[in-house]
Amino acid sequence: MTATEAAGRESAGQSAIAPAETVPRPTPGAPALKASPLIAKAAAEFTGSAALVAIVVGSGIQATELTRDVGLQLLANSTATVFGLGVLILLLGPVSGAHFNPAVTLADWWTARRGGAGTTLREAAVYIPAQITGAIGGAVLADAMFGQPLVKWSTHDRSAGHLLLGEVVATAGLILLIFGLTRTDRLRFAPVAVASYIGAAYWFTSSTSFANPAVTIGRAFTDTFAGIAPGSVPGFIAMQAVGVGVGLALVALIFLPGRSVRR
Repeated sequence: MTATEAAGRESAGQSAIAPAETVPRPTPGAPALKASPLIAKAAAEFTGSAALVAIVVGSGIQATELTRDVGLQLLANSTATVFGLGVLILLLGPVSGAHFNPAVTLADWWTARRGGAGTTLREAAVYIPAQITGAIGGAVLADAMFGQPLVKWSTHDRSAGHLLLGEVVATAGLILLIFGLTRTDRLRFAPVAVASYIGAAYWFTSSTSFANPAVTIGRAFTDTFAGIAPGSVPGFIAMQAVGVGVGLALVALIFLPGRSVRR
């Protein structure tokens, strides 16, 4: 559980923000009404990433303790993730944009690199380590809450080709959604839209939609329901990078600059 035309964007549940040249627009959550200090943005990305992974891992552990039905386990896991991610985006979006995801951060930097509003290179250099360390911390925290070993490498192999394809689809869809909302002035719907997409992608993608390098790394630290074997991590991250490229290409193709979008 995140771009180029940002002036006049509305935040989730907030009033319209100032023009992009006055206030940088973070994505995917609500833009801040005034610029937040970088340390606050980093703290928001760390905390959001940690909470997100704690939700994913913790709900997975809880589900396996309550039932042996794998379908019910996945339902519990995905439901908790949907609600948790929506709340985190709504809460932390006004501070950092609630990326919680290096793929989204890099995509936002790429689209803004020629002077548009969005994530700067300096912000990206701070966000990504915060997201990764937060995700690892969230996995350790979830294990601690349920009396599991604090760090135990996952043995859940996810290296099959169809799972890797699922990650391309999941990540491309996420990027298309976030930057499509940006292009159509609908970022105010990000908390509901992004959380809903991730919840759906749990079920329609073979990989259960990690779609996030930081979360992928964090989940390698827990040998529980939501874990991923360290040997599977590089392949997942590589496919997520491919998904970012596909997603941005779709955004450029579908939301052509200068064309009006019917609401």
